[in-house]
Amino acid sequence: MAHARGKAREVADRVGIPEGGAVLGADTEVVLDGVALGKASHPAEAEEMLRSLAGRTHVVMTGLVLITREGERTTMSSAEVRMRQMDDAMVQWYLAQGEWQGRAGAYAIQGAGGALIDEITGDPSTIVGLPIGPLAALLKAAGLPPWCQTPPGVRHLP
Repeated sequence: MAHARGKAREVADRVGIPEGGAVLGADTEVVLDGVALGKASHPAEAEEMLRSLAGRTHVVMTGLVLITREGERTTMSSAEVRMRQMDDAMVQWYLAQGEWQGRAGAYAIQGAGGALIDEITGDPSTIVGLPIGPLAALLKAAGLPPWCQTPPGVRHLP
């Protein structure tokens, strides 16, 4: 939640909160045996993470922070992921894809990393990093209609 809050506050401070709109921050973490794995900083660390996850179940948690002119709202979503057993060839193949870079737990289910997954319990959008149901609930609680057109004069940041 701290990372999601930091992201949202940084944008809100830098560009402001649009009238009738909001700033959203999200952050995802992979947790194995109570330890957050974070993002691998180099291929060897990514390989170590993938090998530790292989054949095991872990938890993926995504925190959301929505900032409006009226204040902050937060929510956390979690899902369980069981990874396939991975031999050396599969680990090396996945590392060569480059998807591990910038990814919590060194994988991304929305790409080639989907081949590493054996089973998901919970909402896959949580694992991707934007839990759609909880986001819709945050928007509704803030009085903002989900999935609406961008109001005139509001811009999306790159």
